[in-house]
Amino acid sequence: MTRHFIWQAGLAALGIALVFLVLFQFVSTVPVEQPTPVVLVRGGIYVEGVVGYSEAINPILAPRMAPANPVDQDLSALVFEGLTSLDASGQISPSLALDWDVTEDGSVYEFRLRRGVTWHDGAPFSADDVAFTVQAIQDPDYQGDPNLSALWRDVTVYQVDDYTVRFTLGEPFPSFLYYTSIGLLPAHLVGNVPASGLGQHPFSTEKPIGTGMFQVEDIAPDRVVLAVNPSYWGPEPELDGLEFWFYGSWDNLLTDYEQGEVHAFHPPTLDDLSRLVSVPDLQLYSAPTAGYGIVFLNLVRDSVAFFQEQEVRQALLYGLERQMLIDEILAGQGQVAHSPIVPMSWAYDPSARQYGYDPERAVGLLDAVGWMDSNADRIRDRDGADLAFTLLVSDEPPMAQMAESMARQWRTIGIDVEIRSVTSEVANRFVRTRNFDAALVEVDLTADTDPYPLWHSTQAESGQNFAGFQHEESDLIMEEIRSTTDAERQLELYHTFQQIFAEQVPSLLIYYPIYTYAVDSQVEGVQLAPLLHNSDRFRNAEDWYMPVEETMVNTGDALDKTGQ
Repeated sequence: MTRHFIWQAGLAALGIALVFLVLFQFVSTVPVEQPTPVVLVRGGIYVEGVVGYSEAINPILAPRMAPANPVDQDLSALVFEGLTSLDASGQISPSLALDWDVTEDGSVYEFRLRRGVTWHDGAPFSADDVAFTVQAIQDPDYQGDPNLSALWRDVTVYQVDDYTVRFTLGEPFPSFLYYTSIGLLPAHLVGNVPASGLGQHPFSTEKPIGTGMFQVEDIAPDRVVLAVNPSYWGPEPELDGLEFWFYGSWDNLLTDYEQGEVHAFHPPTLDDLSRLVSVPDLQLYSAPTAGYGIVFLNLVRDSVAFFQEQEVRQALLYGLERQMLIDEILAGQGQVAHSPIVPMSWAYDPSARQYGYDPERAVGLLDAVGWMDSNADRIRDRDGADLAFTLLVSDEPPMAQMAESMARQWRTIGIDVEIRSVTSEVANRFVRTRNFDAALVEVDLTADTDPYPLWHSTQAESGQNFAGFQHEESDLIMEEIRSTTDAERQLELYHTFQQIFAEQVPSLLIYYPIYTYAVDSQVEGVQLAPLLHNSDRFRNAEDWYMPVEETMVNTGDALDKTGQ
């Protein structure tokens, strides 16, 4: 009985073993599904939010070197290219021109164009396009900046051959190369369009065609979509595309950022910037930009004739704690200004005289020229007249607050200042018509370092020399800057001009502004060097990217030729 039980148990064990063996064989022949490998690659669609709207994406209507819609300036900088481009210090580099020659007298420039460049529609780029663009700017019906048109109107353009173009200037103008960075237009598409109609033409409003790294894929009322130019002659960008989304209000833009739909933006005000400091995953890039905050002193107005005294002007500057103004009023978004040539420029002279906050020295200068407090009312006077003036300023909060702080500082050294706060439009009109004692304004500069338009005596009555500065030696230097093509001599002249400006103090330089760019942390490769124009923030856009998931094909699952 026992043996029979053991024998049956043995048979059962043998059966179980056979079942496991069969199951093992079956399972081993069923393919095991492996997870599909995923890797991170560089790419992504970058979305920038802007408060404002596009009007005409056209490089001669929205150039970097003239007042224009900033949205169109940004888009034009990405879509179009000029013969030349500028680096972060304002030096000229080749772009659609490979190189160029300049005659010894600086009156003739001959450019050799880059071959093999095509427009976004595939048509070849040639000297025809250069000549047409210049003629469109020269046209009396040109709708862009009149000063830009006047500059080009004295230039004769000649096509030597398909890839060589020659410019002959009416008179030498060393800054001419800077203006050759203006974006070029395709003659085969708009060559027959009247200059007066370029802004409203579908080319500018629906389908701009350039040679740049990015090309326009779609234009809608609320956005412009840019795709990578697959035939671009330069480096291929890491991004898959770039979009501009337009907003009527800052709050709507910020809401879209918080929802992850926008990757970057420029905070429009200091209050907006302060709200962003603690936002997680938001990187704030800052860089100085071309321009300065300045107090123009009216040097020709009889009622404030004391501004004609160098000691008074120097005392006004010594009496300002400018770093405090930047820290408290501008939340640190500025640098103390010492020269009308911005520090990032190749022409800047760091050795020129600088004025620190020194109220005791200011008092000594005023005492030395007879401005004393003779009646103990805490206001200096001389010959029965008080040392007092009115400071014009716009009613925008930071500027108005800065003016009030300046007035308080000057009162401590015995100068009485009354603030006149008006709208920006009115303030600009008063400055243009020279209807002010002193005016606190912010001046936007271009990459053209030429000081002639702002400080030469010939510009004092109707030009941009709003202070009315007249100084014979300074005039001669600015004239020679415009006439010499010798780079070393030019640099020497620029330095001398800045040294004279620092001694004369024709107006009071306060600060260089700072541009802040808010970018989500998922965007990598962004670098912000000093900006000669705000669109320079895209200077290294070919290096920007976002890590994007990409699915890899698992080739190990494929059957061989036997089907096994």
